[in-house]
Amino acid sequence: MTRVRMRNEDVYRRRRRAALASALVLAGAIAATAIALSSNGPRGTTPASAAVTPPAKPIHRRQRRGPDGREPVPILMYHVIDATPPGAPFPGLYVTPALFAEQMHALAAAGYHAVTMNQMWDNWHDGAPLPPGKPIVISFDNGYESQKLFALPVLRAMGWVGVENLQLSGLPFSQGGLNQREVRTLIAAGWELDTQGWNHADLITLSPSELHFQVAVARQRIRALYHVQADWFCYPSGHYNAAVIAAVKAAGFRGSTTVIPGWASPTEDPYTLPRLRVLAGTSPDSLLAEIAGIRDDPTPGPSYPS
Repeated sequence: MTRVRMRNEDVYRRRRRAALASALVLAGAIAATAIALSSNGPRGTTPASAAVTPPAKPIHRRQRRGPDGREPVPILMYHVIDATPPGAPFPGLYVTPALFAEQMHALAAAGYHAVTMNQMWDNWHDGAPLPPGKPIVISFDNGYESQKLFALPVLRAMGWVGVENLQLSGLPFSQGGLNQREVRTLIAAGWELDTQGWNHADLITLSPSELHFQVAVARQRIRALYHVQADWFCYPSGHYNAAVIAAVKAAGFRGSTTVIPGWASPTEDPYTLPRLRVLAGTSPDSLLAEIAGIRDDPTPGPSYPS
């Protein structure tokens, strides 16, 4: 009997403690309600200071640049990443490796992050996410070996990619051209491979069949050879007119780039996108100033200005 009585008393104590706890919770709720009703606000309302705010839900946003992912993007144009040799016919197209590295780090410090032409396009039209930072395209023309030797290591160390505008015939070895193995190295590093046509011809001087070969056949060849999309065309020396634009469209390119300064925008003709040529000796500060200075430049017209 003693054990049964002790067990019953223990059960009674536990139930009493539970009832007391419930009573305290209820009393607290009643007190809170009374405080709210005695406030200076209208009877039966809760003042703003006593309102209970539910915890904010996390907001999941897609990584975009600008409010709708459609802001203008600067496109830079490089040629040879090397010291200018004596007697070079176009000395302005040489940027030393050290200066190129300084320029890239200055862009990063200014908040830029390199993207490809297709990344830019997909962000504009599909809202595809971009890396954090302001987008900028770093493009390279013609296919110089120095682009792989000196530009690739800098961009790779920064987690950046470039865009190679390759001429299909390839630059002669004597002119420092990339070979196919080196082109594939760029692709493997995440670079986008586009084209300037077969052999950097002046497209506005060609017959329709020659123009088709330089544009459409060149695209077919680069896609078969390197297994890439090659969605963008780069006008050799920036020369183009209505016939050239029509040939580029007919070949299935998404768009094309010029050598006219300005920022590329989703609201303009994708077949006349502007670029900024980076010349020899351009300091990092000067480059940043040039980029900012051409943001509001007029967009290129339907033909290259004479």
